[in-house]
Amino acid sequence: MRMSVRLNLPREVDSVPAVRRLLRCALSILRVDRQAGTDLEIALTEACANVVKHAGGTEKFEVRLDVGEDHCSIDVVDEGRGFDPGADDGTSPAPDSERGRGLFLIKALGENVRMQSSPRMGSLIHFEKSFA
Repeated sequence: MRMSVRLNLPREVDSVPAVRRLLRCALSILRVDRQAGTDLEIALTEACANVVKHAGGTEKFEVRLDVGEDHCSIDVVDEGRGFDPGADDGTSPAPDSERGRGLFLIKALGENVRMQSSPRMGSLIHFEKSFA
């Protein structure tokens, strides 16, 4: 069984828990391992929160979920002002830092992570997770 969902969401804080609940429901229906599901929920939350906070110049964003029994693929796409994907050097943020954890967590919890961004053209964050 496989579920594919494409959501067009307003760029507002309430969109984040809504899309997280949808993912949780899909993972539950497919009986995905709870730890893998939690990892995906955290990564999705961080990707969406980054859009809400940083994707100025757009009022909406898109989330694409493709969930199967052994694999999940997620894309978070916006048409905002973009970001520098090279700014995240892969090092852990300072323990007292209030910022900089989102991309770090997505890379730590996901697989096949890709980030693309162009000024004034928008951004894509793609990540996957395989299930045992």
